[in-house]
Amino acid sequence: MPAVQAMQPINRRPLHEEVVDRLRDLIVRGDLASGARLNERLLCERLGISRTPLREAIKLLATEGLVELLPNRGAVVAAIDAARLAEMLQVMGALEALAGELACRHASAARIEEIRALHKKMLAMHARGDLAAYFQYNQAIHLSIVEASGNSVLANMYRQLNANVRRARYMANFSKERWDDAVREHEEILDALANRKVAALKRLLQEHLANKLAAVLTGIEKAA
Repeated sequence: MPAVQAMQPINRRPLHEEVVDRLRDLIVRGDLASGARLNERLLCERLGISRTPLREAIKLLATEGLVELLPNRGAVVAAIDAARLAEMLQVMGALEALAGELACRHASAARIEEIRALHKKMLAMHARGDLAAYFQYNQAIHLSIVEASGNSVLANMYRQLNANVRRARYMANFSKERWDDAVREHEEILDALANRKVAALKRLLQEHLANKLAAVLTGIEKAA
């Protein structure tokens, strides 16, 4: 009888990680608004889970700044801290600019075509007015540019920081005018990448984030 070959174990994702993704999406899209209390009973019923994975998910979301844990009062969706957001997006802008520079130098033609394909799908979602689907492709494009840099340390830093600003990036497109502007900016970003225009791509990526920040801060001021 032949020896049994060593096999990789089956990777079963912990339930609380699935719950984290579901809750994060609800918060990012605004289905759970800032200040909303996270009612454990209702959320358990809605998600079909017990309280243990829900509580683990809430703790993880608190580390991302999406949830605030209040002593003896449970958890609420955290408000966006404008000053902290500005600092994070400033760092994000620097990371994306460096990623853009490296991507211009190292990205293969095939990788750029993959990004172009994502861009076309994103445009289709914009035309349909499907913001949730648009945002998924939008995030995939930014991450693809970062990964095309070939720098794994940069990519890991970007993923960690991006988890903390996804809600703000999504909110920036609540304005139809800003959403349309963002699409035009993406056209310019793709053109600069495809033509290996390092200086232009670095500038466009930083301006793109700066414009998002301005849109979010305007929205926060109006809500206040």
